Amino acid sequence: MVRSVFVGGDGRLRAGWRILLFLLLFAALLFAFTPLAGLYARTARGANGLAAQGIATLSAALGAGWLSLAWLERRRPGALGFAWTSSTAREMVAGLAIGGGPLVLAAAALALAGWLEYRPDAGSAGAYVAALLGGLVALGLPAAAEEALFRGYPFQVLVEALGPVVATVALSAAFALAHAGNPGANAFALVNIFLAGVLLSVAYLRTRSLWFATAVHLGWNWTMASVLDLPVSGLEILDTPLYEPVVGGPDWVTGGGFGPEAGLVGTMGFALALAAVMQLKFLREAPEMQALRPLVDGRP
Repeated sequence: MVRSVFVGGDGRLRAGWRILLFLLLFAALLFAFTPLAGLYARTARGANGLAAQGIATLSAALGAGWLSLAWLERRRPGALGFAWTSSTAREMVAGLAIGGGPLVLAAAALALAGWLEYRPDAGSAGAYVAALLGGLVALGLPAAAEEALFRGYPFQVLVEALGPVVATVALSAAFALAHAGNPGANAFALVNIFLAGVLLSVAYLRTRSLWFATAVHLGWNWTMASVLDLPVSGLEILDTPLYEPVVGGPDWVTGGGFGPEAGLVGTMGFALALAAVMQLKFLREAPEMQALRPLVDGRP
């Protein structure tokens, strides 16, 4: 009876217990790392404070994932998805373009409709470049942290145990609920963030690369916050010099104060990005990643 409750036919702990152990490890590590990041975050604002929080969450998610892989799966840390392979650089460039490109198209459509315009703002060319580069770092760390948490070990265990559809729906729902407390979050926003979770899950499943999923995630957030200077999931995180957006039109189209993720433009953007991830032929698992034996490759 004990064996049937805790251990499966393959001699390993059942999926639910493995995910629970991961969550306990993650909580313990986050408890340890957050005060360290907080020492810096208290004196940092904006991008630097965001980066400090991202480092704490990423460290906890990676630590819990790597320890779970080593102890429970007898696999190397790279199997989680952050191994550097011959495809990683290409995946990152493609991911940034796939994440950011649809938002540029959406902004162009809103501008043509007269619902988005930009007015001059204070700043210099040097400050503008610094803001864009700083935004990549500040937004890249939280994006990697969320991918390690929502497309990392728990997701991969569920794919192995129940299949990619169940895992994608479950973790995309969790991803949306994690944003439910953001300012201005509504039903439209949560549906779109669920779609974002589906996009990022498919990005991982196509490549087994969390580098690629992170790049797609970062491309979306960075284009929205740094390039277009719009809110990200209801948060005014960054302030880009030289120009300031003025958004008009119906909120159900533009997303209003929550940003594009609460409007039809967000839905269309996620749909375009998902189509690109699913159709691009060069997006596949690298041989080096396959040799690491990711859990999702063990799905019957």
